[in-house]
Amino acid sequence: MTRSKSPAHEPESESEARRPTGATGMRLIVPLQGVVQGRGGLILGSLIPCALFYFFQLYLKRHRSPKPDSNPTSPSQSSSNLADLQRSSSRSNLSSRGSFGPVRVSSRASSIAKPNDSPYYIGLDKVSEDPYDRVHNPNGIIQLGLSENRLCFDLIEKWLSENMKDSVIGTEGGDLSISGIAPYQPCDGLMELKVAMAGFMSQVVGRSVSFDPSQMVLMSGATPALEILSFCLADPGNAFLVPTPYYPGFDRDMRWRTGVELIPVHCRSTDNFIISITALDQAFNQTRKRGIKVRGILISNPANPAGNLLPRETLYNLLDFAREKNIHIVCDEIFAGSMYGSEEFVSMAEIIDTEDFDKNRVHIVYGLSKDLSLPGFRVGVIYSFNESVLVAARKLTRFSSISAPTQRLLISMLSDTRFTQAYIEINKKRIREMHDLFVAGLKKLGIKCAKSCAGLYCWVDMSGLICSYSEKGELELWDKLLNIAKINVTPGSACHCIEPGWFRCCFTTLSREDIAIVIERIGKVAETCKISS
Repeated sequence: MTRSKSPAHEPESESEARRPTGATGMRLIVPLQGVVQGRGGLILGSLIPCALFYFFQLYLKRHRSPKPDSNPTSPSQSSSNLADLQRSSSRSNLSSRGSFGPVRVSSRASSIAKPNDSPYYIGLDKVSEDPYDRVHNPNGIIQLGLSENRLCFDLIEKWLSENMKDSVIGTEGGDLSISGIAPYQPCDGLMELKVAMAGFMSQVVGRSVSFDPSQMVLMSGATPALEILSFCLADPGNAFLVPTPYYPGFDRDMRWRTGVELIPVHCRSTDNFIISITALDQAFNQTRKRGIKVRGILISNPANPAGNLLPRETLYNLLDFAREKNIHIVCDEIFAGSMYGSEEFVSMAEIIDTEDFDKNRVHIVYGLSKDLSLPGFRVGVIYSFNESVLVAARKLTRFSSISAPTQRLLISMLSDTRFTQAYIEINKKRIREMHDLFVAGLKKLGIKCAKSCAGLYCWVDMSGLICSYSEKGELELWDKLLNIAKINVTPGSACHCIEPGWFRCCFTTLSREDIAIVIERIGKVAETCKISS
């Protein structure tokens, strides 16, 4: 039973009569167990426990806090004494609750925060700690593990020096004034940039196809483009089939936050690493037997790291396979303009534009980091005819939109078709020259490369230099190249290549003088490997 004193009731004790004004009334709780269940009657069962409980509460009340001062201090005085106040018992007890230790983060963050275990990322980290510079650090690590094109920076620099101010701010105000770049913009990209991007993509593929700007979604790079497509096409635990060898970054880009799986479909050097429908079908059936639902195929055309092109007939077969299995095709064409061979590049957009295929299952990824040498601008494209994918992708670009100044600058640059056409031609010429020089240098060492015609890299066969024909032997050679020769290359095992001894070597970050140094360093390691074997 609970009883509280009425304001009009006279005090029942001296201590209650002396209670300071404004203090709250003390509630008297009388235990009833003794009355109902006790054997001692009313006196033993109720009144004695009641009295003990009453005096116990009175004791706690008197010792909980000191009597208030009759002359309270001013706010300024009280605030200066905050540090001297005693902590209440409830707060002082907080430190005794639970266990001491570092505050925890989510299991997702813990997984991502683990140290790199892929040789691809380990090599990139090592280069960042000791980067080669011909003048300031000639003994540093030379970067051959990053697919970056620096061969045409002079063309980009010249255009920017002549057009940058007018492109971003403008000369006559209007859309290019500060009011055109400072406010919020559509997250999925300005329509003017989509139109300019569609024109540039048509230039890249040789005007063989016209791209529809309304079927485009723009975001900050090809990496978020792939992640958004993974999110739109598959649920956590679903899978994509990926022909090997494939770009090591796919394992992060498509899996980290979406929870999807990538199933390697192994290709062989005897087929020049071109995917076969037989291998795809076997991988599809084996994945289904494991209880994993396959939602699509991810292909790179031109291939990364092999540098070859998918023949037109292979593209037809892939579309037939996707239709038969009722799955999607994601086609990464980010190296479409970085050609140095005579073979014909065929975009998947051309196939679905000229043939009677289901366009809803085809999604193309493109960007400006490779063909236009602008990785720092962070510009990527999803090109799709699937309306549900487009609607979802436009909303998801809220987390990866391109800055307004970047878009305004690129609208002007890509609309300058005279510049872009000249750039594409000069870029191809310079890539071809560096490729031929690099391959010729390796050939002198007795090292061969796979037949390729596109990309910023060579797919190099160093199986003759490994001590044992295994992944272990391959990684031992990679370690020697990285830590002895001071050259960072990407081992084939990082690309899920089933044949040991293959390495991706990117050559478009080098100068002609640098290539000579690279070949000399590789030669020294090759000599030690031949002696030891």
